Amino acid sequence: MYQGKTILGFIPARAGSKGVPGKNIRPLAGKPLIVHTIETAKASGIFDFLLVSTDGEEIARIAREAGAEVPFLRPAELATDTARGVDVLHHAMAWCEEHGHLYDWVVVLQPTSPLRAVEDILGACRLMLERNARAVVSVCEVDHHPWWSNTLPEDLCMENFIRPEILNLNRQELPVFYRVNGAVYLGEWDFIKSRRSFYGPHTYAYIMPRERSVDIDSEIDFILAEALLKDLFER
Repeated sequence: MYQGKTILGFIPARAGSKGVPGKNIRPLAGKPLIVHTIETAKASGIFDFLLVSTDGEEIARIAREAGAEVPFLRPAELATDTARGVDVLHHAMAWCEEHGHLYDWVVVLQPTSPLRAVEDILGACRLMLERNARAVVSVCEVDHHPWWSNTLPEDLCMENFIRPEILNLNRQELPVFYRVNGAVYLGEWDFIKSRRSFYGPHTYAYIMPRERSVDIDSEIDFILAEALLKDLFER
């Protein structure tokens, strides 16, 4: 519970992963990837129920040992490459309602964001109340400014690659762009249930630093996360 709000913590962890096989339980800095998220969630102290949705028995075992609840295995139709995250979330929310678990808020914590900190979870909750928001989504500043990107024609000519008005500008002169980093999605239960989305006119951004915004989707991401965690441990 946080400031009188009952909260479901939700961790989606599919067993199949084409980019990095076994990604969610692959060791990172000495522990399975998903355990980093479970431990941070538990350390925040705000969750009335911490639920992991998975289709994998091994993921379920590791999650339970780390202190999360795995009351069901995800149906096969919600464990495919094309299954939508919002459908996985709504399946879990429906299970909660059917079993008398009623909450004010739901927080989605993807296991692929192992560097998110307790302060990020609490910061998103604080922003939710300060802005009287219905949802909060974590973002970080982009690594490379999108205005320096474009498509290319077949002949690879770059005549119109960069828009003329920014050709001679320094990076510091360009507007700051942000990206969704996948670390924290927070929303009012009824808002998420009715909209099937975290985005709307009363959704606000919680800004996280880039060093805590690694979203693991490749081998390079694992290497980067390992290096950043090592740096944190040695400080």
